[in-house]
Amino acid sequence: MSYTIEERGNLHSLNYRLFYKNADGKYVSPFHDIPMYADEEQNIFHVVIEVPRWTNAKMEISTTEPLNPIKQDVKKGKVRYVANVFPHKGYIWNYGAIPQTWEDPAHKDPDTGCVGDNDPIDVCEIGTKVCSRGEVIKVKVLGILAMIDEGETDWKVIVINVDDPEAKDLNNISDVKRLKPGYLDATVDWFRRYKVPDGKPENQFAFNGEFKDKDFAIDTIKTTNKFWKALISQQSNPGELNCKNTTVSPEEDHCPFHCSADEAKAILNKVSLLMCVCVCVCVCVCVLDKWFYYERK
Repeated sequence: MSYTIEERGNLHSLNYRLFYKNADGKYVSPFHDIPMYADEEQNIFHVVIEVPRWTNAKMEISTTEPLNPIKQDVKKGKVRYVANVFPHKGYIWNYGAIPQTWEDPAHKDPDTGCVGDNDPIDVCEIGTKVCSRGEVIKVKVLGILAMIDEGETDWKVIVINVDDPEAKDLNNISDVKRLKPGYLDATVDWFRRYKVPDGKPENQFAFNGEFKDKDFAIDTIKTTNKFWKALISQQSNPGELNCKNTTVSPEEDHCPFHCSADEAKAILNKVSLLMCVCVCVCVCVCVLDKWFYYERK
């Protein structure tokens, strides 16, 4: 299945949205409608790229809006950017999420002792290509890092695009350690320190910051898929999450989450009208060029 994207609004503004269409031209949710598996037998997963490598704009799947478009995160009325913390420039991998997964905020993980962060599971794609925002790629899983973000479990899955020339040599987290020495240490360092310029403390990690292997990572992904299935079948409380979808919930079951093609188009039309009255907030280039340095304790 192939997907195309449709951008609305102005990039780096409050009104920017990126919507998805499937091969049939039907609007779909990247959270709910894109399958988790690209090839279940081979454990190949889909990943939605939110942030291309080396960029700073904190883009994310909007879990609370209809059809869950990608938008830029907002804090205090301003779009958010990740700071350049020496020696890193922006995100150091292609960053995204695996669809049809959910880290349940009502579930305390037995390994981390913390509840989920209420988002799809995050992914760091470490291949050679810089992906495009909104791209849907097929990946194989290599390992996983358990970050603790303000008391919540925030898993970071390490993957590589199956089409990457290095993919044949990278099959587990041990291969990354061997063939890309220092990259995993840099990954932990990045996640530990990236919020410090915003006045927040360093993030912590379960397992003493050690990466777990491929099998552990796949089991974790499958667990978050079970949480998502409970969410989409109304067995879990969605809270503020928007579960509207056009392909998962059958219309004949009168599921409140089902969204017809006409309803999806109406959502897009409404978004377009709102954008006409939305004030653009453009980024100053100096924000992206600024570099933070601080000595680790």
